Amino acid sequence: MLERIISILFPVFFIIAVGYFVARRDKPDMTIANKLTMDVFTPALVFAALVSRDFHVAQFWRLGLAMLLITAGCGVAGYLLARALREDFRTIVPPMMFGNSANLGIPLAVLAFGDSALQPAVILFMVSSVLHFGYGGWLLDNKVHLGNLWKVPSVIATLLGLAVSLSGIVVWQPLVIALKLLGDITIPLMLFALGVRMTDVSLDGWRLGVIGGLARPLIGAALSALMVWLFHLHGFEAALLIIYGALPPAVMNFLFSERYGQEPHKVASIVLLGNLISVGVLPIVLAFALR
Repeated sequence: MLERIISILFPVFFIIAVGYFVARRDKPDMTIANKLTMDVFTPALVFAALVSRDFHVAQFWRLGLAMLLITAGCGVAGYLLARALREDFRTIVPPMMFGNSANLGIPLAVLAFGDSALQPAVILFMVSSVLHFGYGGWLLDNKVHLGNLWKVPSVIATLLGLAVSLSGIVVWQPLVIALKLLGDITIPLMLFALGVRMTDVSLDGWRLGVIGGLARPLIGAALSALMVWLFHLHGFEAALLIIYGALPPAVMNFLFSERYGQEPHKVASIVLLGNLISVGVLPIVLAFALR
């Protein structure tokens, strides 16, 4: 078991470490790469996974609904935590709700369970992503229109992919292969970009960072275990949900807080320390989930 956990986590943290040390030495500008990841590579990954011939949306409805409830539950817990710490709830709630489902979730799913886990991992990612761009943006700025969701490439790819899958249309296989090749760029580039991002984040407010960084995976994992029991999930679906519930705060939380001026230095600490703490948390979660 220990050897399997190391074999899953080592590639993830190795690529993150490479990104970190390269950034410390060369300070690469990842702006264009991150934009391509969000606007091209991730949508290609999502669409290719959804239109695959062996994909059936109906078989993952419980997983998607469970993820929705976990995200909402983490939001309630974040609000209560903010009240207890006497912090602005808009600073605490988003990092509690939205885990690192892209940078860590999808790579961990594929490394732990193989290519068969990509489709449910994409479903979990898209539930979190749509909520983040929709509710998360509105929470930080009530003037944000939910109609802007239709402009997000990943959301567009999801809707098109679901429409094609449900309609039974068979997409020309060479096109699917081409999109999959584009999508394969996503995972290593996301991990590398996470390492680069870690060099830019301040440790100011480390106390709040430690509390938030620990609370997110603990509460998320507990809610995931509850959903596994409630929805009678088994096998790698149950394991996948627990892993996703225990993920650290998403880097996107920092970008959102910076964009809307919502105490970015505090959110940065929660994100950075949460991802550092995950080095110790994820092996324990994997050991439980893989049993």
